Amino acid sequence: MRFFFLTVSVCFVSILSFHFTPASVAQSTKWVGTWSTAPQLVEPNNNPPSPGLSNNTIRQIVRVSLGGDTVRMRFSNEFSTSPVTMQEVRIAVSPSGRDAIDPGTETLLLFNGAPDVTMAAGGAVMSDPVPFPLEPLTTLAITIYFGSTSPSVTGHPGSRTTSYILTGNAVSNADFSGAVRTDHWYVINTIEVLAPEDAAAVAIIGDSITDGRGSGTNEQNRWPDELANRLQENPDTRQVAVLNEGIGGNCVLRPCLGPSALSRFNRDVLQQNGVRWLIILEGINDIGGSSGAGIGNDLIDAYTEMIHHAHLNGIFVYGATLLPMQGSSYFSPQREAERQIVNDWIRTTDMLDGVIDLDLALRNPADTLRLLPEADDGDGLHPSEAGHRMMAEAVDLDLFLGRDPLDYTDESTTLFFEPECATVGANWDVLSDALASDGKFVTVKPGIQSLTEAPTGPENLITVPFSVDSTGAYSVFGRVNNLTFDDDSFWVQMDDAGFELHNGLVTTGWEWVDFGDFELTAGAHTLTVGYREDGARLDKLGLSNAPFAPLGLGADAVNRCTSTGVENETEVPDGFRLGQNYPNPFHPVTSIDYYLPHRSGVTLEIFDLSGRTVATLVDGVERIGKQTITFDGSDLASGVYFYCLSTTSGLVQRRMMVLVK
Repeated sequence: MRFFFLTVSVCFVSILSFHFTPASVAQSTKWVGTWSTAPQLVEPNNNPPSPGLSNNTIRQIVRVSLGGDTVRMRFSNEFSTSPVTMQEVRIAVSPSGRDAIDPGTETLLLFNGAPDVTMAAGGAVMSDPVPFPLEPLTTLAITIYFGSTSPSVTGHPGSRTTSYILTGNAVSNADFSGAVRTDHWYVINTIEVLAPEDAAAVAIIGDSITDGRGSGTNEQNRWPDELANRLQENPDTRQVAVLNEGIGGNCVLRPCLGPSALSRFNRDVLQQNGVRWLIILEGINDIGGSSGAGIGNDLIDAYTEMIHHAHLNGIFVYGATLLPMQGSSYFSPQREAERQIVNDWIRTTDMLDGVIDLDLALRNPADTLRLLPEADDGDGLHPSEAGHRMMAEAVDLDLFLGRDPLDYTDESTTLFFEPECATVGANWDVLSDALASDGKFVTVKPGIQSLTEAPTGPENLITVPFSVDSTGAYSVFGRVNNLTFDDDSFWVQMDDAGFELHNGLVTTGWEWVDFGDFELTAGAHTLTVGYREDGARLDKLGLSNAPFAPLGLGADAVNRCTSTGVENETEVPDGFRLGQNYPNPFHPVTSIDYYLPHRSGVTLEIFDLSGRTVATLVDGVERIGKQTITFDGSDLASGVYFYCLSTTSGLVQRRMMVLVK
């Protein structure tokens, strides 16, 4: 944390030294992702080889899709348990697609104007925008000199490219001769470019097939890469970027390798800038890991949920049929029947905006349950390099042309509740987590369990009174963080009915899970939550008259509070801090958090690049702790703005935000 001991009158003076590129901003219209990979917790066997990352340098290779003249990059520490420091990060063109760079293109990335940045455990950072002439389909080298790193590494094992590790600070080396090699990515997440108004991205959410299993290492020929090639070859689609959000071994409904598609959907699709289209090609791991019965309809429900949330965000959704799997370990008659249920639904539903029939394109006409021999990588499940090309060729490029904006209205209602703001029994702890809603969550005290029946007595329960306006079916969801099968269950009760056990709620971080469906009459009700296992964490509750789980933090709770009265509630933040607005860039609404160590007079202002105050969001005395302010930039032009927080005690901090329209 950095403090600026300035007066309010010089708040903008500090902005003048803030790193930005006015020429690029003036030419910009919006940020669009040009490359992305889905972060996950790296399994131990895929951790960085010796000498490791701490105090060493890694060069990682990626290929972008869309070009631009200004770039920025997101780095992720979201699955790590300790902070990670990057001392210096540079990007450069890699002419060969290997470790050697073109030194004339080498560019330093900055973070809030500084070359170094520390990512908190569970956090992520975005670099400042930097001028960088980036041609479409360019292969980039991202070179990071690390400080201390976490023993639990966030990354992406299925890179299909080689990364290079050298001891010490080698960030400016023209090549990495003698480096230790590993075919994995670490901490890199997304590259964005400032692009014209007609530019947009297609995100592809999938499993190992989309991740590139069967493609060539360092060949950049996964089927999303081949699709990017085709889009660039067609003059009408050259402004379409491709974002590969595949994870090898991934499932739709549950964490199997990496977070489930449902749980990562908000981050990997909805929060990606510039996404206008989505392709869903995922579910074969759910089928292959099941007995078969009923999994197809469960997948259809999950696809429906993803389509709903995508449509709410103006994103067209295309369903890709699941490839044949006979000859693989996944195949059985029962599982094949479920694959057919899924594919039939994809081909016939009116919920999708288009169909990409990969099953038809790659199946063997002589045996339609198998892949074509030339499309089979040899295991009966994954496509070969030729198969990846065939998949890309099966995509009709007209899907990315000439569509009017989506007109989709959500008529459902969801009420959100903060458990720590309800009536909390004395056997519960209220703890802090920056990734939790309002920074707090509840968990039962260590060593207290109730495994065979729901606990009784007010000291063991959390009770949430609420009311609904209409009679009907309602679904309850809980935002939980349960990392093992020893801390993954709660008892849930609606009104005076019996408690229901909700077990098997293992997650890979904070995720929304189903807490049951209930028929409610209009009027007052009470939701009660009891513990079953200590260690299970509950952040937020949602009650909806639609069967779709919320995403992210959900909306503001109806019962937000400043104090719960629980004796062991954790301390308020121990320092003055202004958070980065979210989302950023924003269109046109964003949220700003700030933290006060004591009650204080506060001013929070928005400035444009000329130093003119365009909005005053706060001007008064504020309470101790975390505050959240919503800013609506509807009346402002697109561009770079700064917001500045100052207190009567002389503390000042400022940050940059980007408004895009």
